[in-house]
Amino acid sequence: MAKTAKPDIRPQNTHFSSGPCSKRPGWSLDALSGAALGRSHRAKVGKAKLKQAIDLTREILQVPADYRIGIVPASDTGAVEMALWSLLGERGVDMLAWESFGAGWVTDVVKQLKLKDVRRLEAGYGELPDLSTVDFDRDVVFTWNGTTSGVRVPNADFIPADRKGLTICDATSAAFAQELDFAKLDVVTFSWQKVLGGEGAHGVIILSPRAVERLVTYTPAWPLPKIFRMTSGGKLTEGIFQGETINTPSMLCVEDYIDALVWAKGLGGLKALIARADANAKVIHDFVAANDWIANLAVKAETASNTSVCLKIVDKDITALDDDGQANFAKGLVGLLEKEGVAFDVGHYRDAPSGLRIWAGATIEASDMQKLMPWLSWAFETQKAQLSQAAA
Repeated sequence: MAKTAKPDIRPQNTHFSSGPCSKRPGWSLDALSGAALGRSHRAKVGKAKLKQAIDLTREILQVPADYRIGIVPASDTGAVEMALWSLLGERGVDMLAWESFGAGWVTDVVKQLKLKDVRRLEAGYGELPDLSTVDFDRDVVFTWNGTTSGVRVPNADFIPADRKGLTICDATSAAFAQELDFAKLDVVTFSWQKVLGGEGAHGVIILSPRAVERLVTYTPAWPLPKIFRMTSGGKLTEGIFQGETINTPSMLCVEDYIDALVWAKGLGGLKALIARADANAKVIHDFVAANDWIANLAVKAETASNTSVCLKIVDKDITALDDDGQANFAKGLVGLLEKEGVAFDVGHYRDAPSGLRIWAGATIEASDMQKLMPWLSWAFETQKAQLSQAAA
């Protein structure tokens, strides 16, 4: 039997997925009633909606006026690939990876682009590579917040202002929840479906003047698919950054993104969004500090994410199991939470160490996070009791 009684209070919002993430509080389909449905995205009304999304993104993220912002295909993945295929190859590149998606960018650069002058700076789940060894005379590709490891860079202090190479930053689970130092970043990418709880399939790419200069002065050795092309005739295709998308966007998704941005602005903008994510993460971190069976996957507190919080089970009876046993225990715990209808999609990412991954971004209410914590204790103890009975 579990030592902790089965809780009688449940979170009102039980969606803790790390992508697509929970919709904003109070969201309903009525929020999309103003969508430009059945109209061309190239019509005046469509372009106005897309431009509004870009302008609100700039305002809330505090993007410098001379940086370009474009809405692009294929979510954050499409935005990152757009940057890699369009910008890399002019010089050597340092690839930083400490979780699944960062490792995926390494694979793309080495095996698909087949660049030869590539340095890999990698670390295991829970840690960062040695950032002091990065060579910023080269291009540098990194994730700001490792969505599958819950480990983030604490700030941009490791990036010099006088760098010669470009910094390409996958910020999909950091944008709108963490401070991004745009002066240190030449390319920033994210998708709507993370911190603001938007719908999938659309990405955003933000370019510094230095990145734009590279685009118009450098031609890659390989052909570029149409959806990756940001220049024509040696000039930047400015329309992309005014709402003239490369391919057809979903105007329903655009309306949903605008709704989330307006909600964020009403809260107080970026500062308020960060505060909400910090408060949610603190609930989890306080729970971890009070319970010896669970720990943050991030080794150092200053690198622990405030959005995709990844946790490992450190109870000695569970860690004594083999890898399959530990994974099955974690899956069983997650299954109990889902069966009870108190938390959905909180299992570890498929390539990550077994455990939990709980989304703590700004669309989550701290009160719901607090209500979830006792359920974690109950599920752990229930699952462990079942394990003991099976072994008896």
